[in-house]
Amino acid sequence: MSQSQSDGIRQNVRQAYSEVAEASNEGECCGEASSCCGVSEDKQINTLISTRLGYSQEDLDSVPEGADMGLGCGNPRAIASLKPGEVVLDLGSGGGFDAFLAAQEVGDKGHVIGIDMTPGMLSKARANAEKGGFSQVEFRLGEIEYLPVADATIDVIVSNCVINLSPDKPQVFREAFRVLKPGGRLAVSDVVASTELPESMRNDPYLHSACVAGASLVTELEGWLEAAGFTDIVIQPKDESLEFIRDWAPGRGIEDYVISATIEAVKPASV
Repeated sequence: MSQSQSDGIRQNVRQAYSEVAEASNEGECCGEASSCCGVSEDKQINTLISTRLGYSQEDLDSVPEGADMGLGCGNPRAIASLKPGEVVLDLGSGGGFDAFLAAQEVGDKGHVIGIDMTPGMLSKARANAEKGGFSQVEFRLGEIEYLPVADATIDVIVSNCVINLSPDKPQVFREAFRVLKPGGRLAVSDVVASTELPESMRNDPYLHSACVAGASLVTELEGWLEAAGFTDIVIQPKDESLEFIRDWAPGRGIEDYVISATIEAVKPASV
């Protein structure tokens, strides 16, 4: 993929999620941007989406109103095994939903950093943090391919349906490896391809923002993680996700090509 193609994909995703953030703030319909991983501006619909993804009602009630935007394809915190005092990095933090849930697990002595490339999402997340009194959470503007984070400072990286949006996934994993401490771990929910996508889907900007067109095969992801230096790689597709993935682009048959999965890996302690 050329640099201009990568930049075009990145700009399309940034624009789509900027529209989502703006629509959410104004209480308006998201329009075409509503394809973004099932996002909705309706609180009741977001609650339904999130409970289908594996979050509890207690989770939803424990974060500031507006943090849960119905984005995502799973619950990465369920596999992260977070501990008090840990430093957590959330890739593509959106309105801050997963960051706030992580903050409750790491406690006041822990720290959570959210990264998002969309200024509108960043403003929304920061406002939510202030509203909820989450002093141990901060949000930084940046791209997940070039993280504004120092080397070997993170215990756990979480992410929810974001890495598939990147046009350079090997670079995302290299950056994740760089910022993790030795022994640090990756705990991600994302969309993977269950079979090769047709070119008509790969080249559809709408389906890229909808977390479909950029999905990679499990074997590709395993190869990129291993090349970055990770060990103990486990990628587990979730068959039950096909029910909600179908709703992202009704009538397009995307559930025949992509599925949600958990992605786990570890940075060796000897590095």
